[in-house]
Amino acid sequence: MKKSIIALLTAAVLLAATTPLLAGNGYGGGALFANGCGQIVADHVASLPVEELSEAERASLVKMRQEEKLARDVYLSLQLQWGERIFANIARAEQRHMDMVTLLLDRYGIEDPAADDTIGVFTDGAFNELYTQLVEAGNVSIEEALQVGATIEDLDIFDLDEALKNDIDNADIAMIYQNLAKGSRNHMRAFASRLAAYGIPYSPQYISEEAYEQITGSEWERGTILDENGEVLATCGNPGGNGQGNRGSAQGGNGNGNGRGGQGNGVCDGTGPKA
Repeated sequence: MKKSIIALLTAAVLLAATTPLLAGNGYGGGALFANGCGQIVADHVASLPVEELSEAERASLVKMRQEEKLARDVYLSLQLQWGERIFANIARAEQRHMDMVTLLLDRYGIEDPAADDTIGVFTDGAFNELYTQLVEAGNVSIEEALQVGATIEDLDIFDLDEALKNDIDNADIAMIYQNLAKGSRNHMRAFASRLAAYGIPYSPQYISEEAYEQITGSEWERGTILDENGEVLATCGNPGGNGQGNRGSAQGGNGNGNGRGGQGNGVCDGTGPKA
């Protein structure tokens, strides 16, 4: 009986902690339009033609909506476990990614596979299982949690690149995917940087080692919106900061994100301005 009460209290605390995260800090639908960057994306998509949708494109959109939700849900859960700002910031960015895909689902009249916004709940059972596995792995230690984050971004980049090469023909979908990939590259840089502070290398599981080295060895892609060809369409937001947080490195004390880190509201990718 005592264990049951403790379990119920724990669940209640987690629910109470999660609800304001979703409702008050840029999580939940509509986060895309929280700043001018999102409006630029929406306006450019609206300017592009609504073309015939292939089955491959339809399937890709349904999958990507759930894949972005998977990332958000795992990061929210890991933020509750470890209190690391990097997870809160990037979860906020993943919500914007979800909203970008929703823009396309609505545009093409596709039923939303992630209409149930409950954390860890997915239409596709494979995502339910993956969510559980990733959270369990990330709950082992903060180092493992950062590895989980890097792995999620690794998968996102791979899937987006493959879709752009093989499946996506419509310009509006290509434009959204180019910006999702840009955000994921920045997220990968953030997780790789935090892992490096602990002296832990990340070995890519999906993208090539060469692609990983190119991403982590190049400049952050801040303050830009890309067009359907991956070229800079516009600049927006504040290009400063990297949103990595203030918990300190493995050596302790001075952080890995230049002070308090970003609030994740600058350039649609969770790598916002320094606070």
